[in-house]
Amino acid sequence: MSVIRILPEAVANKIAAGEVVERPASVAKELVENSLDAGAHEIEIHVESGGRRLIRVADNGCGMTRDDTLLAFERHATSKIKSAEDLDEISTLGFRGEALPSIAAVSRMTLETRQGSEEVGTRVEISGGRLRDVKEMVRPGGTKIDVQSLFFNTPARRKFLRSESTELGHIASMVTHYALAHPDKGFRLTSMTNEILKASPVGSHRERLYQVMGGQMLDQLVEFGPVERLMPLPNAPDVEADAEPEVSPAVFRIFGFASRPEVHKLNRNQIYFFVNRRLVRDRLVLHALTEAYRNILPAGISPVSLVFLDLPPTEVDVNVHPSKAEVRFRNGAFVHDLVRDSVLQALKAARPVAAFPMPKQPETTKPAEAAPAPPHGQDLEPFPTRQRGTPAPAQAPGFRLSAPRPQPSTAYLPLAEAALSTYAPPPPAAWSVPCSADAIPESRIGEFPSDLQPLGQIQSSFIVATNIEGLWIIDQHVAHERILFEQHLSRRQASKLEGQRLLLPIVVDLRPEQRVTFQNIADELTANGFEVEPFGQGSVAVKAAPADIHPDDVEKLVREILESLGREARALSLDELRRKIAASVACHAAIKVNRPLDQEKMGWLLVELSKTDCPMTCPHGRPVVLRYDMKEIQKAFKRI
Repeated sequence: MSVIRILPEAVANKIAAGEVVERPASVAKELVENSLDAGAHEIEIHVESGGRRLIRVADNGCGMTRDDTLLAFERHATSKIKSAEDLDEISTLGFRGEALPSIAAVSRMTLETRQGSEEVGTRVEISGGRLRDVKEMVRPGGTKIDVQSLFFNTPARRKFLRSESTELGHIASMVTHYALAHPDKGFRLTSMTNEILKASPVGSHRERLYQVMGGQMLDQLVEFGPVERLMPLPNAPDVEADAEPEVSPAVFRIFGFASRPEVHKLNRNQIYFFVNRRLVRDRLVLHALTEAYRNILPAGISPVSLVFLDLPPTEVDVNVHPSKAEVRFRNGAFVHDLVRDSVLQALKAARPVAAFPMPKQPETTKPAEAAPAPPHGQDLEPFPTRQRGTPAPAQAPGFRLSAPRPQPSTAYLPLAEAALSTYAPPPPAAWSVPCSADAIPESRIGEFPSDLQPLGQIQSSFIVATNIEGLWIIDQHVAHERILFEQHLSRRQASKLEGQRLLLPIVVDLRPEQRVTFQNIADELTANGFEVEPFGQGSVAVKAAPADIHPDDVEKLVREILESLGREARALSLDELRRKIAASVACHAAIKVNRPLDQEKMGWLLVELSKTDCPMTCPHGRPVVLRYDMKEIQKAFKRI
């Protein structure tokens, strides 16, 4: 007796429904996509009981004729494709022809529709996949679909649904995604008597972002693009150089929004990626965004990103997932680099700086608390008085230690600190400030300036500086770290770096996994100024290190590099490997906290920081600068 049998149609339909209909949000998604493909400009979604009781999607699209309405409920019936060749050029959101029959198989569905050219419309009722009624009706153009009692005939699946609020949240998230992708369309989502989302058609994605997420979120984002890039054609053999190619290169267009470095999210829920206006999940793009924010955000922190990628349909396969949630690119490496480079260039161009948080002022003014006592044996000298508008003195005013800590020995002076000693500060700017914050040039707000004048240090760790915009506080260690990181990368990309030989080799014992990592990156360590050789079983001898590294830090640095790379060393690209090594070297070479700096050294640090591509964060993602702008200062003093 044969053990293989043909499934009954009812069972096959329910299995197909399981692929398409995962939860109420899946139903809403398929219906919204059909509305968009029908050319609708207004889409209304109404939900009851989180979608269990009712999901209604109404649109003003092209509608359907009576014959097409009945055909739409047949398996694999679609108007989107005609032949297998059409699968290579899919430009619509839906195309499988499975959505309506699959949804109807696990619900009680009513569809009302009318094509604009017909006088009357059609109303169809289906329950559990069985046709119950078909009749003519008078209605406006477009389509309305009611999906009631979802999973009424599959109770095992119904019990796996979450709470009403959770399911409604998934639907709201889905509608938000498509509203962001289609700013020229109107969307309205309601639940019972509550209006959850209303977005009327607008002219740009920026306006839609303001509608959906608000002005505060928009202020936290950097807009990039549109950037167009041609994907190079593969080299064809035996083709003359001046011959016209048979196929023109594909044009990729990317634009979107990426969050500033001070925006930290603990998950990836606010990363939206759209391919030809289709929201998809893609590990390739997530990795590209991670690379764009490498050395800008701390590990384990995610940005907020909206990335829109438009490309020819032939360059992407959208037929790799039952719910079309994933895609496959013909040239994934090209897409990866396009996303990474576009976001990274936008962050570098914006060079945003975190604002100093302004605490809420109490309604009643309280007497100021006494200042904390200075450390034992150290007296704080107050700001000297001087007339407004006069030039700053040679020694910047500010709190400074009258008995500073002794300077470290000069027997070993790293090259970076040698550069500090040769700095010539620019002439000080005038001390007068505009009476109104409106007088501050708008183009400079949010960018790192090049005219900061250092005032002094806080606890020999943070530089206090000022300019026309207000007050700035700079973490001297991570500021120097950012400077050294970019200098190290620049020199490494130009050529092999020369190291500084040590008087005595430093022997470092390695664990087995560290030895494997060392073997994988030995050549790149040498190119970064290290000279490391195997020394017996399980150890290496370090004979030279980058010039900025103190001998006492060499062993710790080598261990840190090997530990941070771990098992991923072999899989890293050369650029990623260089950046990781440069970040570790910069961290150990940078000036430390609790280190007094004179006026010239502070000035050099600020000028060099202003020249970097990303002055807002250190290579490990920590903030470098906080700004306390003039408007907030004036508010604090009740000037405005």
